[in-house]
Amino acid sequence: MLEVSDVSVTYGQHRALTDAALTVGRGEIVVILGANGAGKTSLLKAIAGIVGCLPGKSAKLSGRDISELPAHEIVEAGLVLVPEGRGIFADLTVKENLLLGANPKRARDGEAARRGRVLALFPRLGERLGQTVRTMSGGEQQMVAIGRALMSNPDILLLDEPSLGLSPLLVRELFAALRKVREGGVGLLLVEQNAREGLAIADRGYLIENGGIVGSGTATALMSDNAVRRAYLGGIVAKAI
Repeated sequence: MLEVSDVSVTYGQHRALTDAALTVGRGEIVVILGANGAGKTSLLKAIAGIVGCLPGKSAKLSGRDISELPAHEIVEAGLVLVPEGRGIFADLTVKENLLLGANPKRARDGEAARRGRVLALFPRLGERLGQTVRTMSGGEQQMVAIGRALMSNPDILLLDEPSLGLSPLLVRELFAALRKVREGGVGLLLVEQNAREGLAIADRGYLIENGGIVGSGTATALMSDNAVRRAYLGGIVAKAI
């Protein structure tokens, strides 16, 4: 389980996050909903050790304190981030990207079997192992990014806007794959601009506004909450009787 609390981040004079806290269990999908600039990406980067935090941050992964670890050691501990924009090695092939994902020590044993599971999850990649990634479609590149992250043998996978720029068909395909990742016991923490699709596959969700967590609940409860529907789902607000 991932347990995070008291996460505060500043950029110069701007306070991006204040005392954010959340949990993600193994085999659980948790979605973070919020407007642009609310602090969603900063929260993922802070958890992954990519941005610095103010004193007081607590982050534990399966009981191990990872609060002060550098980013590469957090990956070794079992947590990996797929950033917005994918962060792929565009001039390398699909196979080379996947091999780089298996570089952590925790991922070296069983690399071939894990690659087989990734290719079963994304069959299109198996057809394009020798293709340079920058020549692939956006959806295929996102598959490479997630596949490379899975090659690191994570316990918790963080994803920042994985459906951004993808067609509705590819979004459905991608989210079906994320369900299968969850079924394999990996916990997923998902920032997703497509709130309806995100909640559809999530177990729970958090609401973030102005750098702070302002609400949480099961995905079902959030889907039926009038305020959430107004803000994120474009739904019709139920009238009181």
